[in-house]
Amino acid sequence: MVVTDPVADFLIRIKNGYLARKKMVVIPWSKIKENLATLLVKEGYLKDSKIKRSKDSKIQILEVELKYEDKKPALIGVRRISKPGVRIYAKTKNIPLIRRGQGGLTILSTSQGLMTHEEAKKKNQGGEIICQIW
Repeated sequence: MVVTDPVADFLIRIKNGYLARKKMVVIPWSKIKENLATLLVKEGYLKDSKIKRSKDSKIQILEVELKYEDKKPALIGVRRISKPGVRIYAKTKNIPLIRRGQGGLTILSTSQGLMTHEEAKKKNQGGEIICQIW
């Protein structure tokens, strides 16, 4: 199956895994998905992520372990901002707030790699707004 937006596919698989109360989600591997998973583990939205080869072929997969706190999912919602057809960029001062500053995470793709909005502001980096997570 051909996926036109692998980042959106990654985010929705994780969100659907939480909605279905799964413990683990298996996602086809790519470098950006691996970096997103690492960032989400670091920020506390996922428990763990591992790269493995599937049993029947040489295809790499990303196993993402979902995190629950008192039976509540750590991740409630996602929003894909920059899409393949319309790329959205922001300077450091113009990075949008999530839910009016009530918590959450904006992930940017910068020249120094993927980072959260807080890291980008500390490093004075702007970039492509990938998604928002809360």
